Amino acid sequence: MAQTATVLAEPTPKEGSRAAPGSDFAPLLRRVKERGLLDRRHGWYAREIAANLLSLAAVLTGVVLIGDSWWTLLLAPVLAVLGARTAFIGHDAGHSQITGNKTAGRVIGLVHGNLLLGMSYAWWNDKHNRHHANPNHIDKDPDVLADVLVFTSGQAGERTGFRRWLTRNQAWLFFPLTLLEGIALKIHGFRDLRRQPPRERAVEALLLVTHVVAYATLLLTVLSPGRALAFAALHQALFGLHLGMSFAPNHKGMEMPDPDGERWGHLRRQVLTSRSVRGGVLTDWFLGGLNYQIEHHLFPSTPRPHLRRVQPLVRAYCREMGIPYAETGLVDSYRQALRHMYEVGEPLRVE
Repeated sequence: MAQTATVLAEPTPKEGSRAAPGSDFAPLLRRVKERGLLDRRHGWYAREIAANLLSLAAVLTGVVLIGDSWWTLLLAPVLAVLGARTAFIGHDAGHSQITGNKTAGRVIGLVHGNLLLGMSYAWWNDKHNRHHANPNHIDKDPDVLADVLVFTSGQAGERTGFRRWLTRNQAWLFFPLTLLEGIALKIHGFRDLRRQPPRERAVEALLLVTHVVAYATLLLTVLSPGRALAFAALHQALFGLHLGMSFAPNHKGMEMPDPDGERWGHLRRQVLTSRSVRGGVLTDWFLGGLNYQIEHHLFPSTPRPHLRRVQPLVRAYCREMGIPYAETGLVDSYRQALRHMYEVGEPLRVE
């Protein structure tokens, strides 16, 4: 599949200057390690977690104090944004960015995923790790398996009935569909409980149910049923939209490895299938560091605040190796992702 993302033009390296495929990544890893960019930032994450928890507590206190009023709905968007911040912390815990202690990392993930968001940490971690191992691989990456959306012409050709209509219009429907993502994540988590071993299942289920009961109790105690439903709908829709806007720029429209073709090494597999997004502090905050998608995929355990410092090293190394480094602005990243989905559905619109 042709690469549709904007890339930085890179010179072709001289003959013999490129390392063997299996060792392409080693020099870059050494440079990053030498600068201490793989070292964890416990203090930074402690402040981030504390600030997020205090903000959540303040919003929930506001809901109680304002009480049964339509004005309370003004806090739903704020809670949605804080929900995305909570998800980013759970994401970082799953990648061992926060701590190298597996037990502590799991506790952080369970609190921020299951308890605070009602989405299964074990389900997400299993799915996300498979994605990182084989990004954009049509047979191995769960994020590009044919589901509501499809990402290749082969997948589109197999669609029938209502799903065929969805594929024809998926570019237009993408952002509206993300409004349902918050609920979908919760449903996937409950469904995944059957896969989990008994002890893990018990903990996960208890925390998921606790979240649902606490969330419903709070809204129905403070608000009338109608206002509670409106608050929940607005909150969950905006939470899903925020997550969708954070994930959309990362891989859609980038290279998709041929399952039967050349086997890429770690460096090319991660760089060629990922897209980074330019921006400053606000972009870093809004996307939770996922705007450094190439760097994150190359070094998934790198703490979020170090990704900006890793980026120049990765850019320079890709230039040395003659590997395209895809980077674009935030708005253009959405345009590229949507254009790819539009092109995949094109054959179904001209029948």
